[in-house]
Amino acid sequence: MGKRAALATYDKEFSFVSPVVKYLLFLFNLIFWMISLVLMSVGIYAMKHAEAAMACLAVDPAILLLIVGVLMFFITFCGCVGSLRENICLLQTFCIFLTIIFLLQLATGVLGFVFSDKARNKVSEIINNAIVHYRDDIDLQNLIDFGQKEFSCCGGVTYTDWSQNMYFNCTTDNRSRERCSVPFSCCLLSKDEAVINTMCGQGIQELPYLQAGAFIHTNGCIDKLVNWIHSNLFMLGGIALGLAIPQLVGILLSQILINQIKDQIELQNYNLQHRTDPWQ
Repeated sequence: MGKRAALATYDKEFSFVSPVVKYLLFLFNLIFWMISLVLMSVGIYAMKHAEAAMACLAVDPAILLLIVGVLMFFITFCGCVGSLRENICLLQTFCIFLTIIFLLQLATGVLGFVFSDKARNKVSEIINNAIVHYRDDIDLQNLIDFGQKEFSCCGGVTYTDWSQNMYFNCTTDNRSRERCSVPFSCCLLSKDEAVINTMCGQGIQELPYLQAGAFIHTNGCIDKLVNWIHSNLFMLGGIALGLAIPQLVGILLSQILINQIKDQIELQNYNLQHRTDPWQ
């Protein structure tokens, strides 16, 4: 308390709260608050009917964007208002949520590495669920087509996984025009083709594996995805670090500001208690 008494004696306008820390934290949150608004806008714009959205909640990109956007909006709102108003409660809420998210990301990465087989099964489950709902959502459809073209693959484990979809399955009672077919994104397309034949996967599932390989990519996307991850560990590590650094910066700045505000409150209380002190 001696330090605060000396400061109170010689400088009544002194503040422990650093404007640099305060407005740096505000700017930090403002940037991510605007990003959250963009994510929410895109998610709302891309969202389909509620029934279709709930059917493929776990794999719908629009729903995922909306959830991430809402979560970011709430957290950064607490950070923005808390830093400007020097509100300890809001700053602590911001810090706690950011810490929880960081720890969850860290735990997910560690568990995914340790239990790689279970993680692979979970990825398989998500991909199979996406295949089932392929025709239910145009955003999900575009995402799957992009993935299959990018990784030169078809289905989860193999191209016959597309039989899980009601339009592509090979049952005799399926009267769909796409019966026993696969999406055009599975096809072996020439870069010289000006027009893409979207019917190139027609009836492919009825062909033996070797014959089908002349027309489509027969390898599943799960193996291709795992191989891609193993080949790009350094890049993925850099992305993870890039996501972690802003979170750690936000946690650090908020804790510094919280401690400064607490010191300032103690100083103000001290001044109130000693403002009639004849020694001042």
